[in-house]
Amino acid sequence: MASTYPCGGLKRRGFLSATAAAVAAQASLPSVLVSAQESRAAAGKPAADEKWGVPGPYPGRVVEVRKPDMIRNDVKNREAIAQAVGRGMKELTGADDAVGAWRSFFEPGDVVGIKMNPVGNPLANSSSELMLEVIEGLKAAGVKTKDIVAFERYRDEFVGAKMHEALPDGIAWTGLGVEYNAHQTDLKGVDDLRTPNLDNVTGYDPDEFVVMEIIGQGEDPKDDRNRRSHLGLLVTRRVNKIVLLPVLKDHGSAGVTGALKNMSHGLVNNVCRSHGTPDTNVCNQFIPQVVAHPIIRKKCVLHIMDGIKGVYQGGPAASRPEWTWENNALLFATDPVAMDHVLWRAIDAKRKEKGLPPVGASGKLVLDPLGTEGFDVRQPQHIALAARLGLGIFDFKSPKGRRFSIDHRIVNMG
Repeated sequence: MASTYPCGGLKRRGFLSATAAAVAAQASLPSVLVSAQESRAAAGKPAADEKWGVPGPYPGRVVEVRKPDMIRNDVKNREAIAQAVGRGMKELTGADDAVGAWRSFFEPGDVVGIKMNPVGNPLANSSSELMLEVIEGLKAAGVKTKDIVAFERYRDEFVGAKMHEALPDGIAWTGLGVEYNAHQTDLKGVDDLRTPNLDNVTGYDPDEFVVMEIIGQGEDPKDDRNRRSHLGLLVTRRVNKIVLLPVLKDHGSAGVTGALKNMSHGLVNNVCRSHGTPDTNVCNQFIPQVVAHPIIRKKCVLHIMDGIKGVYQGGPAASRPEWTWENNALLFATDPVAMDHVLWRAIDAKRKEKGLPPVGASGKLVLDPLGTEGFDVRQPQHIALAARLGLGIFDFKSPKGRRFSIDHRIVNMG
């Protein structure tokens, strides 16, 4: 399946690689988080100390709800998905019922973004059925319809997956930008707004960005814009909380793509520079450093991973049906690191079942039995590095001197 992107997927990431030596050399690349909002609020608490600062109120906790009838023969069952969402929210929060669980996160007056992930369309992307259940949960918590926005980085990907067609009347939808382009430093947003209540907050915020000393191929190193990744205006100026719906997938550059990468590459511009050429794969650094931006940390309050259908090879674009499987699971967490380590284990288990090497041992210079690897070595270690920045819990067993370990709870609904 062809991809429209030169940067990523089997097609857009197929030509990319990075040597192990380059990874080691780039591991110390400096990063600067620029946040005008944080500067203005310097007298207040830092985002990491607030209730909703990543890793959130449930560090290390990952609830996996398995229900075998969420998808059968590629047909999804919304009622089954709704039951799994309700159970997962209860198990994550300890609430007596699903409504109470949603109310523990959201309240009237909140403006909530729902971050979708359509990259794997049509084989494996965030399910519209799951999106609709999140909307119902938000409404049950008292969030007004006009204060809910479903979005993706590129509007055209959202439309291509027909996610806009599933939305109820009154729910706004958009993209931070219009479509993918090779030059990713412009701040321009969507001009032809066809949805209500967005107040023209598409595009990217000139005052909120992450600086990382790497630029895209062919870009001018003297232009400071090429070193920046700006946060979307929707993220900085419209919503105060975000529910993110990543997909259970492997990734040709980052090893796996889950909660962390859904934030780092889905909420900012100029992301292709993180893995733009065969010798500049720095997802290990780029992902945790972008997620560490205080606005992203504060506003990304809940992750519900769509594991209804998984991708164990060829992600994120889900290029071949035979590399996907009906997994029938949803994962719930406020801790993106813990969620992604559970994801990593699940992908490696499936790859072992299929006779493929682990993602961390896959690459052009290591193990490439299918001849499809585009990077010298994949980089799932971004998950552990994110933990070192205080973005979540990585270890399944608490090391000596550390307080927390991952609490992975599996609920089988039959």
